[in-house]
Amino acid sequence: MILPAGYGFRAPTPDDLDAIAAVLIADDTAGVGQSVLGAGLVQGQWNTTGFDMATDAWVVLDDSETIIAYGHALPDDEGIIRSWGVVHPSHRSRGIGSWLLTRIDDRAHALLADFPSGCFRHSISADDHAAAAMLQERGLRPVRHFWYMGIDLTDAIEPGPAPDGIDIAAIKPPDDLTAVHAVLQGAFAEDWDYQPEPFDQWAGEAIRHPNYDPALWLMATADGEPVGALTATVDGDRGWIGEVGVLPSHRGRGIAAHLLRRSFATFARRGLKDAMLNVDSENPTGATAVYERAGMRTAWQWDLWER
Repeated sequence: MILPAGYGFRAPTPDDLDAIAAVLIADDTAGVGQSVLGAGLVQGQWNTTGFDMATDAWVVLDDSETIIAYGHALPDDEGIIRSWGVVHPSHRSRGIGSWLLTRIDDRAHALLADFPSGCFRHSISADDHAAAAMLQERGLRPVRHFWYMGIDLTDAIEPGPAPDGIDIAAIKPPDDLTAVHAVLQGAFAEDWDYQPEPFDQWAGEAIRHPNYDPALWLMATADGEPVGALTATVDGDRGWIGEVGVLPSHRGRGIAAHLLRRSFATFARRGLKDAMLNVDSENPTGATAVYERAGMRTAWQWDLWER
């Protein structure tokens, strides 16, 4: 496929971050009436081990050299490629999205050449029927549904007391990073498509992230032993919960809910307007119900397709 007349493409550079985020924001506001995603999402994915911006991502430019679309194919666990792409709403229905998806698909094929049973996954907005049709034509099928959930922080957030027998405090890096990693690995072991992540890789990606701020991370302990943890970042005027997990042995005691409330209170003290997180709608631990009880509501839905 070739791009329509008047458009060109190239690999992105770090200087393109704000322009790419602007396309994401335009897509968000056109679809759901508010901005859900932005620069933090892109930065985090660029920071993934094995990702090469020069070969694994593309920006599409109009005749004024303005970025109007972005996409990438991201190496995930061994034999898995995950990807997404977005076109500015004012440049749709011109074949740009189809061109971008073909580019992504071709790169995924190349990256999976040594994995006969490899897996290609692509994320789209749940209400993007045109993108769903293109994916179906290429042999992908929907396999999972996810929610972005958020809470308004304009009102004061009071975390209240921690559950009986549980101490919750900010982490002390770098020593506590090992414990946080161990808790999160244990907490997510039952999740769909769970893959253990080596500590060095997990910690390296977290520390390299431009928004890394360990002052926002929390750990819950019982009798001095770590049983729960929460990671978080700030992106503009929004707080993001990265991961929150509690070991199976200590679930049902309100630990996750208190970790969330503590995090919301910290975000509010920093003057942030809201907080958000991403969750699998079929999470086996009942996480979505915990988030709803903590005051969070679904802001945006997206689907994961797979071939």
